[in-house]
Amino acid sequence: MSEVTLSNVSKVYDDNVLAVKDVSLSVEDGEFVVVVGPSGCGKSTTLRMIAGLETVTDGEIAIGESVVNDVRPQDRNIAMVFQSYALYPHMTVRENMSFGLRLSGEYDNQIDQRVDEAAELLEISDLMDDLPKQLSGGQQQRVALGRAIVRDPEVFLMDEPLSNLDAKLRTQMRTEIQRIQEELDVTTIYVTHDQTEAMTMADRIVILNEGELQQVDPPERCYDEPNNQFVAGFIGSPSMNFFDVTATDSAEGVRFESSEVAFTLDVDVPPGEYTLGVRPEDFVAEGEGEYIETVVDVVEPMGSDNFLYLETVGGSAEVVARVPSEYRPERGDHISLGFDTEDMHLFDTDGERVALNELQRTESA
Repeated sequence: MSEVTLSNVSKVYDDNVLAVKDVSLSVEDGEFVVVVGPSGCGKSTTLRMIAGLETVTDGEIAIGESVVNDVRPQDRNIAMVFQSYALYPHMTVRENMSFGLRLSGEYDNQIDQRVDEAAELLEISDLMDDLPKQLSGGQQQRVALGRAIVRDPEVFLMDEPLSNLDAKLRTQMRTEIQRIQEELDVTTIYVTHDQTEAMTMADRIVILNEGELQQVDPPERCYDEPNNQFVAGFIGSPSMNFFDVTATDSAEGVRFESSEVAFTLDVDVPPGEYTLGVRPEDFVAEGEGEYIETVVDVVEPMGSDNFLYLETVGGSAEVVARVPSEYRPERGDHISLGFDTEDMHLFDTDGERVALNELQRTESA
């Protein structure tokens, strides 16, 4: 079994910079977990602590049933794939893939068998005699993956492995990494800044911010039920729109009002200040339930969709709406944006999500 367990793990650097704060996480055997967050959030530091490349200040890290805090990286039976492919330029593909095994004293026939099996899995068997300089970026990344695969590790650790590839190759390699991970059934922890990779590849997403764990859930739950305003704004592209609103009691229910919106819901929410969140794709231009009056600033065609960048009338807030490609207004046009209150999100003054069950719109303004 190759579960990875972090128990109250923290990392403080010598200059008293807190990089990771009290993170507890359990990655199941064979699970593909993707760690995301903004730059400097602690995701790579967390990965490097699991690998043994960074020491743990507090807490414990276990691989399987063994605590590995004091175990050397080479003795943890993990394989790491970095952003840079780190291939030896003077070695052929076969030599690069077999180098680690030869250092560990494996027999030649075992090395050749494992390298050939990995090359077939990665579809690079015809490149085995080439040097890295003869390979494309995607091919070099396959070799780097092959070097990890031949070690038959308990855990794969991947740190931004696709960031040096162009968009088309990234899409292709995402599919390949998923296929390989499923075939090998190896526990995998994958760090990226690209939420598309996170949403399409992960069994579960781990979201960090300023070294603290924000949410650990399947991609669809992080998207549909974000724990807090940070997660809501981080997951999704374009980002969720936010509006400050005041909730007051009324005869019909709870009245939500701001300079942009005004509506009443039959829900149990205490009066006070809140933040309303609406995803760009949940707006309907010129639809029913017209809550927000806007002026078009920029129209960005995206093929199947158009992104509308707008300002609310009076210029108090910026809004992004995602609409079908056939709807293409002009700059300066006035648009009434409607949204279904069942699709909205509400956050309290601490940024925590407020659950609204069985929303019922009773009045709009």
